[in-house]
Amino acid sequence: MLVDIAVPPPYPQGMSDAIPAVLQNLIDDAAVFPPGNAALEDAVPAHRGHRQSWYEPMVGPLLVPASRLGELRPGRTELRIGVIVDVEPEQVAELVDALDGSVTVAQYESRAALHHLVGAAKEWEAPVFAELPFGEDGLDAVVGTGLVPKFRTGGPSAEFFPPPEVLAAVMVGCARRGLRFKLTAGLHRAVRHRDAETGFVHHGFLNVLAASAEASGGADEAAVAAILASTDAEELADRVRAIADRPRLLWSGFGSCSIMEPLEDLMALSLLRRGGAES
Repeated sequence: MLVDIAVPPPYPQGMSDAIPAVLQNLIDDAAVFPPGNAALEDAVPAHRGHRQSWYEPMVGPLLVPASRLGELRPGRTELRIGVIVDVEPEQVAELVDALDGSVTVAQYESRAALHHLVGAAKEWEAPVFAELPFGEDGLDAVVGTGLVPKFRTGGPSAEFFPPPEVLAAVMVGCARRGLRFKLTAGLHRAVRHRDAETGFVHHGFLNVLAASAEASGGADEAAVAAILASTDAEELADRVRAIADRPRLLWSGFGSCSIMEPLEDLMALSLLRRGGAES
């Protein structure tokens, strides 16, 4: 049985028709983080634009560093955010308490050591994603804490991009332990590819969608790694079509500084169309 991390309630009939279940709440809006680095005063109205669009059910909260919560100008209507804990965990509750009443904190994410994070997170009253190094030890340590593992799949240098075998191992490890997981960085495009500017090989989010579905069904590391390594866009799209009506059991989603790039890829592969999902 996989851990329930408070999946948002279903969208009203009509709102979610354009977005199949497997894609709902897939992408958290990390516009203010590298490489996008949007100004917070620009990111808030842009996020509101996403929330008012036909693809809104695919979009998660706006991610905001805890150190910048005091700069947040949310406006009059509700703004759902995820707090990225870049301060001491003990400082977070006070910063959140000072937020405008229109702001709802949907989740927290932190790189703090687990022993430090577990105690502080009890005050936060929302799902907490703990960024872990790849490997079995981190997964064993997080079992029973209520924290959700988070792994980094990109960054400023090649070592931040894990090989398929490494990512497959933690995916299968999470499935076997009844843990969900989140990913961050490097997943702007649908299919595994080499970036023309940096030369880094990026994972594709369609690869992860298909691979995580296999892992949640009991596939071994080799089978999961093979899907993660695929560059066959049509085969991956067919795999995702086959699971389109199934909510994601294992992968909670990913943070991306771009919402439009993933959306454009999904539309190019005919997995989405404006006003209605591909059938």
